[in-house]
Amino acid sequence: MSNSGRKKNRLVAEKRYSASKPKKKPAKAKPARRKATARKAPARKGLLSLPMRLVRWVLRLIWNITWRIGAVVALIVGVAVVYTYTTLPPVGDLLDGRSRGSVTLLDRNGDVYAWRGDQFGGVVTADTVSPALKNAVVATEDKRFYYHPGVDPIGIASAVRINLREGRGPLQGHGGSTITQQTAKLLCLGVEYDKAKWETEAEYVADCRRTSLSRKVKEAVFALAMEAKYSKDEILSVYLNRAYLGGGAYGAEAAAQRYFGKGASKLNVAEGAMLAGLLTAPSTLAPTANLARSQNRASVVVRLMQDQGYISSTDAAAALAQPAELSEAAEKQAGGYFADWVMASGPEFFTRDTTEDVIIKTTLDQRMQKAAEDALQYVFENKVREGSKAQAAIVVMSADGAVRAMVGGRKIKVRGAFNRATQAKRQTGSAFKPFVYATALELGYSHDSTVVDEPFCLDVPGSGQWCPENYTRKHYGRVTLTQALKDSLNIPAVKVSESVGRDLVRKVASDFGIESDLAAGPALALGASESTLIEMTGAYAGILNGGSSVTPYGLKELRLLGENTPLMGTGGGIGERVIQEPAARELTYMMHQVVHGGTGSRAKLPDREAAGKTGTTQAARDAWFLGFTADYVAGVWMGYDDNTPLSGVTGGGLPAEIWHETMVRVHDGLEPRQLPMLRPAPKSTQRSDQPGTVPRQPRDQGNPIENILRGILGIGN
Repeated sequence: MSNSGRKKNRLVAEKRYSASKPKKKPAKAKPARRKATARKAPARKGLLSLPMRLVRWVLRLIWNITWRIGAVVALIVGVAVVYTYTTLPPVGDLLDGRSRGSVTLLDRNGDVYAWRGDQFGGVVTADTVSPALKNAVVATEDKRFYYHPGVDPIGIASAVRINLREGRGPLQGHGGSTITQQTAKLLCLGVEYDKAKWETEAEYVADCRRTSLSRKVKEAVFALAMEAKYSKDEILSVYLNRAYLGGGAYGAEAAAQRYFGKGASKLNVAEGAMLAGLLTAPSTLAPTANLARSQNRASVVVRLMQDQGYISSTDAAAALAQPAELSEAAEKQAGGYFADWVMASGPEFFTRDTTEDVIIKTTLDQRMQKAAEDALQYVFENKVREGSKAQAAIVVMSADGAVRAMVGGRKIKVRGAFNRATQAKRQTGSAFKPFVYATALELGYSHDSTVVDEPFCLDVPGSGQWCPENYTRKHYGRVTLTQALKDSLNIPAVKVSESVGRDLVRKVASDFGIESDLAAGPALALGASESTLIEMTGAYAGILNGGSSVTPYGLKELRLLGENTPLMGTGGGIGERVIQEPAARELTYMMHQVVHGGTGSRAKLPDREAAGKTGTTQAARDAWFLGFTADYVAGVWMGYDDNTPLSGVTGGGLPAEIWHETMVRVHDGLEPRQLPMLRPAPKSTQRSDQPGTVPRQPRDQGNPIENILRGILGIGN
C-alpha cells in the first residue's frame, strides 16, 4: 500500500512547547536592552581600561620578576644546602665542642666540691636525658621544633614584630631562631678555630655569636642542611651537649652534675625546667650566682610546659611548690681558695692548660672548710668594728702537711681571687721564735735553761747599734726559756739566737719549710723575715709530728676521666728530720705554756690541750697566731692588704680568737687526745732519769769562745 497520498503523522506533537513560546518573547527584548547598554559602556570603559591594563601589566611584571628571582634564590639556596650537607660530619663528632679539658676536684672523701675549666659531664642524647628536661627545652626554645624544616617563618615574623614594637631593629633582640639554628650557631656554622685568624678563643666565640643579615642567611642554610642530614633528635642531642648552662658547665650532663649532683637522666620537672631556663642567659641565671632568680625563670618554663601539654596541672603545681634546689656541694661552693691553690700547684698540662678531662682527689675536708669559714665570719661579725677593711686568712692541716681547709680572705665564695694564705708574704713577728728555741733545744739547751732579760744592744755592721726591746718595754731579769717564749720576750730570743748562731737558726727554719728569704741580721730572731701563712703553718706541723719537715699539699691523686689508674699521686708530705723528737716534744711543752697562760691564752680550748705562738710585727701591721692540737695544725694571719697598721690588735687578740673559734669547730665530735709533749715532773722531785724528761746530750765544754759568748749573753743550763 502506498501512503503517498496521505498526510504523514508528526512524530512530535505540534503544541508540545507551545505553552512556553509566549514566555520567550520578553526574553528576546532583554538582549536588545543589553546591547543598548553595551553601546553606552565604551565611554566609561575607555576611561578605566588604561589604568587597569597598566596595573595588570605591573602585577604581571612583578610576578614574572619575583618568581624568576625566587627560582634563582631557591636554586642558590638549594645548591648551598647541598654543599653544606656534604661538609657535615657524623653527628657523633659534634657532641663535645670544647677545645680545652676540664678539672673536677674531689674532697678527701671522694665527693665533688669544685670544678675548673670547661666542664663536660659526658655525652647525652635526646633519648637518654630526662623527658622533663627534653620537653622543657623544646617548650622554651622552639615549640614548633618537630614541625619546621630548620627555619620557622612564623617564629621569625613574630620576633621581627616584637622587636619593631619595642623600638629595636628587626634583627635586634628576639631572633626567632629555632633549636636547629641555635645549634648551627653553637657549631660556628662549621668554622673551626684558627689561631692565625683569631688571637684568642674568646674572639672566635664572639665572632660566631655576632648577628647580621648575612650571618642569619648562612645560619638558615646551615640549619636546612642539618635538617636534611640529621634527625630531629640528633639535632636536639647536639644542642643538649653543646649548650652553655652557666658555671663553666657545657651540656646537660655537666650542668645536672654541677647544680644538682645527679645525672641528666634523673632530673625531675623542676630541675629540668631550671636547666632549660638557663639557656636564655646562662651566666646571669645560673643558680650558683642567684638561686632565687633561677627559680623564678624555672617557674616560667613550668607554665610553658603546662600550656603546651607536656605536663599536667598537677605536675606543674608540684614543680612550682617545690622548686629545684642546689646540691650540697654546689650550694657550699666550698674551697674556692683551696681549689685555686691546688690548680696552681699541680702540673700545668693537667690543670691550667689541660686538654683532657681530669679528676683530682684532694685533701680538703668540707666540714673543716665550713668550720674555718664560719669561725672567720663569726669573729668579724661580732668582734671587729663595722666597716673595717682588715683581712684575715686561715690554713688548717694535718701533721703530715695535708691541707684540710683554707680561707684566703673575708670573701668566702670566690674564684681566682688573691689568696692571702698562699700569696701574701708578710713579716712573721714573734711567730718565728719557736724556730730560735728549736735550734737551742737541738743543741742541748733545756726548757728550763735560763737567760737574763735586761737592756741589751748589738753593733750591726753598716747599721750601727741596735737595741731590741720587749713589747711591754720592761725587763724581767733571769727567766727560763719557757717563760721567755710564754711571754714572748724579745731580748731573750735575740740572746738565744746570737748564742746558737743565726746561720743555724736560718737553717732550722728553712729545713722546717720556710722557703722565703730569711733576714741576715740579729732581727731574724724577732721575725723580721717575710713568709706566707701556708709556709708557717707547715713549719709548725713539723713541730707537731716530732721534728720532721713537711711539704704542705692538697693534691692526693690525679687521673683522667674514665680511667682508674692514677697518673700521679701525693705531691707533698713528711720529709727529712730537722730536730730530734725529744727536742720537738720539749718545744711543744714550751708552746703549750704559751696557750695555757701566756700571750696566747685566748686560743685555749675548753676540752683539749693546745700549743701555739702569737706574732705581732712592728706597728702591728701583721698579727699571727699559729698552733696545734694532737690532731690538727692551724694558722691565722690578720692585717691590711696595704700594710696599714692594725688598731689595737695583736697576735694574742683577734687572731687567737679566730684560731680558737676555728679549732673548736674543727674538733667538734673528736675525742680529746693529749699533745705529744714533755711533761716535766715537779722540780722538787725531778730527776734526769725520770720518765718524761729529755736526756741532755753532753755539750762540748772545751769551746772557750762559745762559753764566753754564753756568759756574756747570760744564758745557762
